[in-house]
Amino acid sequence: MKETQAIHATTVIGVLRDGKGALGSDGQMTIGSTILKQSTSKVRRMLGGKILVGFAGATADAITLLDRFDEKLQAHGGKLERAAVELAKDWRTDKYLRRLEAMLAVIGQDRALIISGTGDVIEPEDSIVAIGSGGMFALAAARAMLRSTDKDAKTIVAESLKIAAEICIYTNDHIRVEEV
Repeated sequence: MKETQAIHATTVIGVLRDGKGALGSDGQMTIGSTILKQSTSKVRRMLGGKILVGFAGATADAITLLDRFDEKLQAHGGKLERAAVELAKDWRTDKYLRRLEAMLAVIGQDRALIISGTGDVIEPEDSIVAIGSGGMFALAAARAMLRSTDKDAKTIVAESLKIAAEICIYTNDHIRVEEV
C-alpha cells in the first residue's frame, strides 16, 4: 500500500458562522512548479445548492469523487454525514477509487467535513475545513478572525484565501467564494 502524500498546489477553506456556511478556493492550477491556469474553479454546488464541495489534488480524480459524492447524497436523501461516510468507505475499499489522489472539503448549512481517501470523515470542532498546500495558512487566518472579529463566514473565507495567497506559492489571489 502506498503512503498517502499531502495534497498540495491549491487552497480550499470553508467556515460555518451564524447559521451560514461559505467555501472558497484560489484559482491556480499547477503541474509541479509551473502555473498552467489562474482561474480554475475548485468549488461545486450539490443537492440543489444546499451543499458546497471543494477539492484539492488531481483534477480528474477530484471530478470522479465529486460525481460519486453527488450520487451518495442522492442515494441517502441528502444526509450529508451518511453520504460522506459511504463515499469514504468506497474510496478506501474500491480497487479503482483507492488510487484516486484528492481531498474534499464539504460545507452544509450546519456541518463542515473533510473527506479523504484514507477513509477519514473529519468534522473539525471549530467548524473550519481547510485542504491543500495553503490550507493551513488559510486555517490560521480564519481562526484568528473567528476569535477577534464579527465578520461573516463569506468574508472570513475570502480574507483567509488572500492571506494564504501571500504566503503559499501554490495559491493565487484569483478567489471564488460560495455561500449556503
